[in-house]
Amino acid sequence: MKNEGNKSMPKVLVTGGAGFIASHVADRYVSEGYEVVIVDDLSSGEAENLNPKARFYKMDIRDKGISAVFENERPDIVNHHAAQMDVRRSVSDPVFDADVNILGMLNLLQNSANHGVKKFVFASSGGAVYGEQDTFPAPETHQTNPLSPYGISKLAGEKYLFYFKDVHGLDYTTLRYANVYGPRQNPHVETGVIAIFTTKLLKGEQLVINGDGKQTRDYVYVKDVVEANWQATVRNYCGPVNIGTGSETGVNELFSELVTLTGIKAQEVHAPAKAGEQKRSVLDNRKAGEVLGWRPTVSLEEGLRETVQFFKGDIR
Repeated sequence: MKNEGNKSMPKVLVTGGAGFIASHVADRYVSEGYEVVIVDDLSSGEAENLNPKARFYKMDIRDKGISAVFENERPDIVNHHAAQMDVRRSVSDPVFDADVNILGMLNLLQNSANHGVKKFVFASSGGAVYGEQDTFPAPETHQTNPLSPYGISKLAGEKYLFYFKDVHGLDYTTLRYANVYGPRQNPHVETGVIAIFTTKLLKGEQLVINGDGKQTRDYVYVKDVVEANWQATVRNYCGPVNIGTGSETGVNELFSELVTLTGIKAQEVHAPAKAGEQKRSVLDNRKAGEVLGWRPTVSLEEGLRETVQFFKGDIR
């Protein structure tokens, strides 16, 4: 039985809680009986994703007014997903990327330290912070040589967490995500390749594969990512941990699987490769099993099937 409304249950502030991953995370906290507060500026998130049992503040994480939210709400936990997440925009406008992803996070960290937050869960990016891999799959000890301002800003966030733990005693867990996919993913963001492919197929639009399509990624389903966030919240591990499947899937393979699941005939069309695109990216998830008791449970086929069903309903 859920402890809804029980004042003894922890309170969590979820940033980006109208977005793809964090809205699912917020739903999980609500289902566990937590008191949930969401901060999102709705620049990329959708109001319809907001859990109706959560208190919502429409606010940018850079806003100095965020201190009033901390003062009024006094959260026990901060789960930080709000971000500038477009790699290409980070390349064209690195100042904006740093403003949101570094200064925005610092605003949250300073307020967390000032208002007695006990735990900070941070969504980072395994693919972005490691850069080109020389070990497959990449463990957490892999060198971090990010190839984009986005990857640099995520890595900077990790370093600031280490500092705030050392100086202010703020406990944290950094979740280094592989390529997360599933319902509510934004098909207009370059990282959402599965959402992009699925919506284009369902709308009868021609999709284009950049390069030869042999580039691989580690695709992890959002339900599994939600479980990782929950375990990071209730366990005491402090540090970074990879959240991925440890398996590589090529873009051509992904295309074929989606064509089968949508039942729509489509030609495989290729365009020139994007400059600087990683050829292979896959994360070693063994540490997540050791420190979070976490492992992925949803197969790619099952996750893609659920994702296709979601977008079919969305497009109708």
